[in-house]
Amino acid sequence: MTVPKTCVLVLDSTDPEPLARFYATLLGATVDPAPGDHDLLLVSGHSGVVLGIRRDLGQAPPSWPRPEDSQQAHLQILVAPDRLDEAEREAVSLGARPVAAERDGTRSDRRTDLRRYTDPGGHSFVLVSSAPPAWSPHRE
Repeated sequence: MTVPKTCVLVLDSTDPEPLARFYATLLGATVDPAPGDHDLLLVSGHSGVVLGIRRDLGQAPPSWPRPEDSQQAHLQILVAPDRLDEAEREAVSLGARPVAAERDGTRSDRRTDLRRYTDPGGHSFVLVSSAPPAWSPHRE
């Protein structure tokens, strides 16, 4: 029998409180301290998403989108196709910075249903046009 588990993606940050507020506002979630870990904040939403933001005073922002560096990991935030422009305006108003994926000096991704950003701490995320998953409480 498999032991029950929960998975949380944790982002490191020299200043976790503002980054946690950024994601909480963007995702319509709340921020709470993690039980038993004073360096970790948990951003959790009604859709079941849990994101951790951990204090790490030595954290250096990722260097992506430089062509010689890989993205490593990123958050993929699903948005209804007819709300992508609105979600983009919201993310930028909260402090997200748009980035273009480039390789060899040319734009490598010409998709119109995916928008790339870095959060205020430099971590990459995308807004991608998608119907809500079957388990989403926002499914219409």
